[in-house]
Amino acid sequence: MPEGLIVKALSGYYYVQPDGEPAAHTVQCRARGIFKKRGESPLVGDRVVFLVTENEEGIIDELVPRTSELIRPPVSNIQLAALVFSVMEPAFNRQLLDKFLVHIEHAGIDVVIILTKCDMIDSLPPEKAAKARSEMEDNIRLYEAIGYEVIATSASAGWGFDRVQQRLANELSVFAGQSGVGKSSLLNAMVPGITLETNQISQRLGRGKHTTRHVELIPLPQGGYIADTPGFSQLDFLELGVDQLSECFREFQPLAADCKFRGCTHIHEPGCRVKTALEAGEIASSRYDHYLIFFNEMKEKKRRY
Repeated sequence: MPEGLIVKALSGYYYVQPDGEPAAHTVQCRARGIFKKRGESPLVGDRVVFLVTENEEGIIDELVPRTSELIRPPVSNIQLAALVFSVMEPAFNRQLLDKFLVHIEHAGIDVVIILTKCDMIDSLPPEKAAKARSEMEDNIRLYEAIGYEVIATSASAGWGFDRVQQRLANELSVFAGQSGVGKSSLLNAMVPGITLETNQISQRLGRGKHTTRHVELIPLPQGGYIADTPGFSQLDFLELGVDQLSECFREFQPLAADCKFRGCTHIHEPGCRVKTALEAGEIASSRYDHYLIFFNEMKEKKRRY
């Protein structure tokens, strides 16, 4: 039986690109009932074995073991997460970015941070522009110091794309980020021939409408695929244990081994190397504050469930 890649899932159907076929050729498939009985569900990004029926549709017979899996957005076998955040309209949200980073670190996936709408700073009055530019540079320094790659872009001005394209080449990547930050505009500029729906930002709410309603793999000219996903304003941590949270903060990892107590939460315990680093300015206070917020949020969810 042929094998292929699920490139889209919509309304109970899975669209499989057979191996060796061009990206435009997909087979509309249903999944066998055995998957539901086993509590499994095919995901976009899954490699599958499928059977072509008489009406040229298909039935997914087997899932090839996954190398990675995200719960939200629901995609598998992702090698790189491109977290897309705008510097304004909507304003850059460190707490939301840190929440995404925790989710991605837990999944064991590499990550790149892409900043959009950087050119909009130039349209501000000089004093506000200087402040916005300083904040953007501070954010870039913060995340680069932790070990994340950060790429500044502008869809309207057309710069930054070369670095993004090089980074995504030959990878199975996912675009994720808050709605309205310009993910679809970025893809429209990067991939000739596609026209993804975009929406203007709501000035009253400061956020955009969701313009991507399903997960779909888009083939890239330089090789590889990008999964364009619905914009998210929040993520949940139901699949992540509270005892695993600190491991998802990169800058905590090399310090935790030197804490006085094994299993240190880095909150109340004496002899905590992470808290010592925080006091010395070696860890950003915003990152530690978000760690505390996430920790308490997860403990509260655990009590409710």
